[in-house]
Amino acid sequence: MSEAAISDWTSGEPMITYQRCGGCGAVQYFRRDFCASCGCEELTTLVASGEGVVCAETLVHRAATAEARVHVPFKIVLVDCAEGFRMMAHGANDLVIGDRVRASFTRFTGQLVPLFEKSAS
Repeated sequence: MSEAAISDWTSGEPMITYQRCGGCGAVQYFRRDFCASCGCEELTTLVASGEGVVCAETLVHRAATAEARVHVPFKIVLVDCAEGFRMMAHGANDLVIGDRVRASFTRFTGQLVPLFEKSAS
């Protein structure tokens, strides 16, 4: 699969992608044209498993926009993903720090977004 062919949730596909550097092996979330660790431009885009552990969470009670008010309260989490990168996303309201999670996808203000929920394992 070519780099250009791999789409993710930011383009409406229900998956999370990340990059691995061919120079130093570092992983990074959100596509860039170069490695944030070493500057190398040899990057491979991979599909993440969607599994991880919650490392921070907050429950949002005040929406930033009128469109988001229908979702209040909603949880935002930082997840240490199994592949070695950290990402911010929506989470189930019952999540706490240390919970093992798995990503699903939902609509939030008309956009497809990752939603982490407790995993069975």
